[in-house]
Amino acid sequence: METSLVASEDRPRCSPTPPPAPRSAEALATRSEARAALRDSAGVGLAFLPLGLAYGALVTQSGLEWWWAGLSAALVFGGSFEFLLIGMVAASAPLASIAVSALLVNLRHVFYTLSFPLHRVGGRLGKTYSTYALCDEAYALTTGERASAWSSRRILWLQFFLHLYWAASSTAGALLGSFIPDRVTGLDFALTALFTVLALDAVRDLRGHLPTPVLAVLSALVARLLFPGQMLPAAFALFAAALLGRRLAASRTPRHA
Repeated sequence: METSLVASEDRPRCSPTPPPAPRSAEALATRSEARAALRDSAGVGLAFLPLGLAYGALVTQSGLEWWWAGLSAALVFGGSFEFLLIGMVAASAPLASIAVSALLVNLRHVFYTLSFPLHRVGGRLGKTYSTYALCDEAYALTTGERASAWSSRRILWLQFFLHLYWAASSTAGALLGSFIPDRVTGLDFALTALFTVLALDAVRDLRGHLPTPVLAVLSALVARLLFPGQMLPAAFALFAAALLGRRLAASRTPRHA
């Protein structure tokens, strides 16, 4: 009996298995924001699919290698400018011409900064990527009334998913473009339809502000009457001034709970 007691005391005791470490609140919040951003961007992603397929097919039909589509979609991420860029690259256009074209086509992004919620994006790296990945669709989704409470993570995840949709669909179009029959039409209308839907949603979200389309039309009319020879730059300047005035007026108006 004594021997058995001594033997039992000499046996190493098995320590209980520690419980799994609880997931940190930071990781849970990140996953939640990512899932929400995925839902927010799903509709635009579906619209990117036919447009990216058309762009990828255009790349290969222009005589460029298939990887040009994915590379330009990931690095340039210029939307409509990328369609122009492919033709300029295929024609061996000078770099100066490409740079000027990129500036003129993407000049609208200057006006986006007036209301894009970059101030809600945290960190220098986050602000840098958010500025780089700013596109028409991201602007339309993040400046509405519904997105006024979105966090920095949600905005960044949304832009990342849009970036991913475009790069993936463009690459798929370059690889599968030869299988798309010539009789298939309407792929190029996907961008127009997408912009129309986003514009209608933005107009519905306006609360107590002079609608942006009205400001744009008024700016064009005034520019046409006062500066007929320089209508486009004058209309842009007037429109920018009107947006700044509306923003200043809104910031000075006291908000009631």
